[in-house]
Amino acid sequence: MIPVHVYSDGRENETLRAILRRGAAFTPEMEHGVRGILKEVQERGDVACYECTVRFDGVTIRPDAMQVSSDELEEAYEKIESSLFQLIKRAAGNISRYHKHEKAVSWRMRGAGGAVLGQDWSPLDRVGIYVPGGRATYPSTVLMTAIPARAAGVGETVICTPPQRDGSVHPAVLVAAQEVGVKRIFKVGGPQAIAAMAYGTKLVPRVDKIVGPGNTYVQLAKKMVFGEVDIDMIAGPSELVVLADAHANPKLIAADLLAQAEHDEQSTVVCVTDSTKLAPKVIRHLKIQLSDLTRSQIAERALTEHGAVILVDSLESGAELVNKIAPEHCEVLVKHPNDVLKRIRHAGAVFLGPWTPVAMGDYWAGPSHVLPTGGTGRFASVLGVHDFLKRRSFVSFSRASFKEARDHVINFAMAEGLQAHARSVSMRER
Repeated sequence: MIPVHVYSDGRENETLRAILRRGAAFTPEMEHGVRGILKEVQERGDVACYECTVRFDGVTIRPDAMQVSSDELEEAYEKIESSLFQLIKRAAGNISRYHKHEKAVSWRMRGAGGAVLGQDWSPLDRVGIYVPGGRATYPSTVLMTAIPARAAGVGETVICTPPQRDGSVHPAVLVAAQEVGVKRIFKVGGPQAIAAMAYGTKLVPRVDKIVGPGNTYVQLAKKMVFGEVDIDMIAGPSELVVLADAHANPKLIAADLLAQAEHDEQSTVVCVTDSTKLAPKVIRHLKIQLSDLTRSQIAERALTEHGAVILVDSLESGAELVNKIAPEHCEVLVKHPNDVLKRIRHAGAVFLGPWTPVAMGDYWAGPSHVLPTGGTGRFASVLGVHDFLKRRSFVSFSRASFKEARDHVINFAMAEGLQAHARSVSMRER
């Protein structure tokens, strides 16, 4: 079961060091295998995707049938339950309203001598979304990735997702995609899907950026094609740090830790608290709630191998520990959560108070649930509209402002030994 540790004076024990060192681990064997798949798809296109789908997913789909047909898209509305359809529509509305506020503002200014300088934004032409599938179903991933892309004004969004055993894509995924304007969906998963979107095939169009979660092999493939295309991030297993004081409900803390632990045996789940009385109560409720959890074996292993209850001497010290861990999700379950929020600098998303479990953000609240993991919250951000935009600078010198800067630029270029740079300026009139 989850261990208890005392953290004081910044000292790190073995458990904490392991938490701080977490992140995507790619072995040489994995790298060799994924590199081979990327090369095959780059050279042989749809046929290689077909062969990989048979080999890894056990599903036979003809190369020319990998794209979801218009009939399948229409039938998805007939197959989906009405209640789930309404959930998708309402969640999409919440997410859309949030991302409409993420506006990128272009600007211009007057520089030295009256030159005009500025910056403007433009959306990417085409984005590819990877939606995990096969035995699982994630319409929420469609909403959380495609909606900010649409809000940014992306020209086209396509989806790649592994097929189910019968060669279909779950109707909830198809309906969610259509509700947010995605019409081209391909039945291909794994590294071969990443390669198809990065390099383009006869069927799958080449994209400018690939976003979305996926297993270790998918993330490794994203890492390897970066530079050929842009990517959102290299995402690892789910993470949660709960920062709690004596006012927190240990039953709720346990429930929220388990909600992340059931994702994956590699999930990181931590409770940081300044209350010595709270810690044992949390552990007791974890044991109680594990007993009837469908994915109890997965959750228990995550708790045992990647979990901890950490005692700190103050909430200030606890907040600094959160910053050090830089988790994907951070719940703040204290008497005055907004006061503590100011101290948390590094976390993908922060959930304040007892009525805001991470699950509210996973499906309903509005911000994307695609978040930085593995401590990358120190420098990375939640997926949003800005991830689907490019910044461009522009500069306009008049004859007068050119004359004012002319000699300075010549001297700078010559100082760096770049004669042609200096000449390109000096040849213009004084």
